[in-house]
Amino acid sequence: MLPACVHRQFVSEPYPRWGQETSITQADAAPLILRTLYPVDPEGAKACVLLVHGMNEHIGRYHETAQYFARQYIVTGFDHHAHGLSNPVLQQADSELMQGAARTEVSDAYLAQAQLSDLQPLRRYLQQALRQTFALCDSTNEVKQPVFIIAHSLGALVTASYLLQSLVEDDPDGRVQGVVFLAPAFAVSEPPGWRGWLATPLIALSFHAETHFLQPQDEPLPLLILNQAFAVVTVPLLDGLFDVLSWPGIRAVVSPTSPAWVRGYLTDSEAEKQRLHNDHWIVRRTLLRFVKGIEEEIVRFRRHMNTFNIPYYLVYSEHDPITPAWGAQDFVAATYHHHVHNAVLALPMHYHQHAFLQEPTRSAILGQIERWMQHRVQQYEPNEQE
Repeated sequence: MLPACVHRQFVSEPYPRWGQETSITQADAAPLILRTLYPVDPEGAKACVLLVHGMNEHIGRYHETAQYFARQYIVTGFDHHAHGLSNPVLQQADSELMQGAARTEVSDAYLAQAQLSDLQPLRRYLQQALRQTFALCDSTNEVKQPVFIIAHSLGALVTASYLLQSLVEDDPDGRVQGVVFLAPAFAVSEPPGWRGWLATPLIALSFHAETHFLQPQDEPLPLLILNQAFAVVTVPLLDGLFDVLSWPGIRAVVSPTSPAWVRGYLTDSEAEKQRLHNDHWIVRRTLLRFVKGIEEEIVRFRRHMNTFNIPYYLVYSEHDPITPAWGAQDFVAATYHHHVHNAVLALPMHYHQHAFLQEPTRSAILGQIERWMQHRVQQYEPNEQE
């Protein structure tokens, strides 16, 4: 509780911009700013790539990744709802710094998560970003180009659930030719060490209850009755508790700050760890209602993930405690046979952010992703899609 009580966060440098900016007005939220990086010859680009970042970070971190893929493709990226410049507190802070302020406090940036009981606002931002990516692609080439989505962690869950729900109506021409999942959040976290001894049983208990809540799992009748009785009591109790703990006043005490152990599992690069430490545009606190909403989204996605039929390249670490491997493995087991071009890269490491690893590992992973996309581009026939 004490770290949450004393947490204060300031930014002293403007938001790390890259590419050209396109502002998209949102009816009831901060404008969505789409960043676009073009190759030297935009008209020669064979595809477009949309980057989707993870939980509590921002797309400004992905400049080097965007540059890598912009050698051949048109690359776009955006900040999720309540993240980066889509967060009103951070947007105001950036404006003040641009006007000459020395530093601005952003401790309350996490409060933009107050309405996030699910991921629907994030899916709406993704929908707008994808539509604008289509438009930018079309403005540089007379022939409709294929589009790929590269999504990390929570961004992968947002992307996968959006593709299951809305892609047909948003992409009638079949432009999205593949999605790259990097450490997808298809499972709940498993904190390591002594924290895991305390937290993992509680996380597993909540996840088990959500999984079985009003959803039979083909278990024997006595076990079905037991699981349903347990879930009917546990799920409303936890939902109510997490909601109460997210109320004004109470949330100032109980909203957790990012634990120190997380940084050690993000990357093997000491330079990148230092950049993470100094990057105060990352939201350091998380509203418990948002955490509970993510867990419920994972459960809902897993119930329907077997219908996912878009070609994918999935990269995960076998010992990642932030998004454990069993989530990715379950997804692959349910969907791998749906398309001949589905591919998986399982890495014998515990690092979570594959686009930020040390060289040459980072470039090797990005190179494999690029080769997979090139193969998909060769299979794309726009005339048949129109």
